[in-house]
Amino acid sequence: MTTIAYSPVNIQTTAPSVPSIPAWFGEITLLTHHLQRQGVLAAIEEQVRFARRRFGRYEVIDFLAVLFGYAVSGERTLEAFYEQINPWASAFMALFGRDRLPARATLSRFLASLDQAAVESLRTLFLKDLLARPLGKEEQSGGLFDRQGNHYLVFDVDGTREAARQRALPQTADRPTPQRRLRPLCAPGYTGRKRGEVVRSRTTILQAHTHQFLGTFGNPGNGEYRAELRRAVTAIQSAPRDPSPP
Repeated sequence: MTTIAYSPVNIQTTAPSVPSIPAWFGEITLLTHHLQRQGVLAAIEEQVRFARRRFGRYEVIDFLAVLFGYAVSGERTLEAFYEQINPWASAFMALFGRDRLPARATLSRFLASLDQAAVESLRTLFLKDLLARPLGKEEQSGGLFDRQGNHYLVFDVDGTREAARQRALPQTADRPTPQRRLRPLCAPGYTGRKRGEVVRSRTTILQAHTHQFLGTFGNPGNGEYRAELRRAVTAIQSAPRDPSPP
């Protein structure tokens, strides 16, 4: 230990590295506490099932905990997030009632094998939780009223696209056959004014007055706009309605 003397401020340093708690750890603590009080974490454990071999002792909630933390942290990559959370893995997973952080390879296998049924179960659960509680103490759904007093709610079903560029891959006899990582996610499609060879489309459903996202759907290429529109109508029909004028 080294001490700098003859100064109004004493600075002490040590050779061993002591990691500090990430700045976003407090935010994820408040988030998990709120989800526990509202029963969302318990509902995920009870209602969302996804059985697959080689998961060992992990459940869906373990992987969602990693994704929640990754979204709150704001890190650019999962690798950077794991480096930040590794010294505090036990404390982080304890916030969700779990005791072990899934490895990056285990998370990758889970995301690659996750089927559409489990995704729709999570989507339905989150949408039900969103609509179960109003944004304020007083019900204010907003909307438009015509001269006859008819009440209309406005929803924005918006489609966006993101283009990705595909650079040349090295193909030599001493290397395996190259595979593009974006192949399952992107496909050839209309790029608009964006530079790229493949695109991915995303459709979002937003209630214009409360700014609540009721759903989001993504597909490679130009997407499946007819199927996404039907799913958007189903989500809009589940939204609460207040026919009485203010």
